[in-house]
Amino acid sequence: MSTQAKVAIGGVAVGVVLLWLLPFWAALLVMVGVPAVAYLALDSSQRRRLRRVGHKQLGR
Repeated sequence: MSTQAKVAIGGVAVGVVLLWLLPFWAALLVMVGVPAVAYLALDSSQRRRLRRVGHKQLGR
């Protein structure tokens, strides 16, 4: 199993647990907010590279 598949499965599992433990709006805020904060924490050069690189090339 590839690393990307493991991360995807882990993300789905965390999302299900959050939806079970928290109200819907709080779980949605966490699931959308964490990737948004991670993106904003990148350098401008890293953001450019991330936009330029295709999704299939990110994990390689």
